[in-house]
Amino acid sequence: MTAPEINFSELVNKPKETVSKLQRSQGRYVRVRRRDGEDLVLATASRAAAETEVSSVTTKLFVALMQRDERVRALVTEVLPVAFPWVRFLPKEDVQAFIVELVEVLESAESLQNPAPVAHVITTWRNTANVHADPELLAILQQEGEDLGPVAEPDAMGA
Repeated sequence: MTAPEINFSELVNKPKETVSKLQRSQGRYVRVRRRDGEDLVLATASRAAAETEVSSVTTKLFVALMQRDERVRALVTEVLPVAFPWVRFLPKEDVQAFIVELVEVLESAESLQNPAPVAHVITTWRNTANVHADPELLAILQQEGEDLGPVAEPDAMGA
């Protein structure tokens, strides 16, 4: 489902039309395009609450199943490449580590109602899989070498 889109100036200059568009939209949200930053999503409070509730319940069910049943853990390991095709590049022990970390972070992040830690775990493991997918890069990173100490954040280096 594609959300209706408006420019930020329409939200500011025509708020009633924007609200009307929001109420008529199938998903009860509108994408607000911005020139000076990331786009926004304007949603009804009931829609946002429903999405939070669905996400919370789904996460709690998944975590509970993973913690209580070995068959579920085996099945999740088997079907993981459907959700995350890039796990095929990870060594088997890393796939298991990813699952464990994902479940732990899902549970913790749900308690905060903050999906950012989950997205971070997925991104980090996807990057690891990307390294394993490139034999030359993997060989370079596995070489013995001297630790040159901490590296400054890119912004601190003037990048």
